[in-house]
Amino acid sequence: MEAVLDELYTTPPSDFVARRETLAAAARTAGRADDARRIRAARRPTLAAWAANLLLRSQPEESRQFLELGQALREAYQSLDAESLKDLSAQRRRVVSALSRQTAQLARDTGHRLSQPVQQDVEETLRAVLADPDAADQWAGGRLVNALTPPSEFRPDSAPVAEKAGTRSRPAPPSPSAPRRRASKDELAERRRARQEQLARAREAAEAAERRLSEERARQADVDAELQRARERTEQARRRMSAIEEQLQQAREESRQAETEQQEAEEHSRSAADAVAQAERAAHETTQQVRRMSRSAT
Repeated sequence: MEAVLDELYTTPPSDFVARRETLAAAARTAGRADDARRIRAARRPTLAAWAANLLLRSQPEESRQFLELGQALREAYQSLDAESLKDLSAQRRRVVSALSRQTAQLARDTGHRLSQPVQQDVEETLRAVLADPDAADQWAGGRLVNALTPPSEFRPDSAPVAEKAGTRSRPAPPSPSAPRRRASKDELAERRRARQEQLARAREAAEAAERRLSEERARQADVDAELQRARERTEQARRRMSAIEEQLQQAREESRQAETEQQEAEEHSRSAADAVAQAERAAHETTQQVRRMSRSAT
């Protein structure tokens, strides 16, 4: 049943309703009434949501790395300084842009071109996956119905809560009832080490995602180049076939003309043979007549 629903949500929206009815009818015929009702309850996704579902199912390894990148960014967000967060935000934008282009290509491969507004909805969905764990869980399920919206507090180039505009904020004053405690140097060092580890994990996840996207782009370029070469070979073969067909047509016309000339020549040959036979008969008769005349004269 889960596989059936997964397959349904990668069906293009234009074919979704018909496919849903087919699958529900098959479940009813098999005696699975509950499954049939569940299939019938499935809502048709928007084009952007379908494209996001298609990306998840078509590129599972890239999608896994993208989810890991989001988790690393969310872990690092509150503890990193503004400069480190700026670097990660730049990587995040590059990854989202590359994945969005790849999603558009996957959609085109199935015969569905994404308009600019739909493409923007796809990018918004990917940004939401990075920023919001609930959005990440929804996308990871592969059954989005609508595009996702990133939360407002996770904006590109925004500073973490502890630091803004490159300045360190003052710590919140302790409550009157809480004992006044100052963190020891060891605790500060441990926090600094934890922040650096979070930064390292986030950067590694971002770099891995970028490498994967670069590999996919290179592979796509190779496929496009091979497709272009195949198209050129097909066009060359068509031109050769056209030339051969023209030659064949010309040969057929020449053959028909030769057959006509042969028939005319055969008729001429028969007429000439008849004329020769007549001449031979006339000559023979003339010879016989001369002989008879010669005997009479003697």
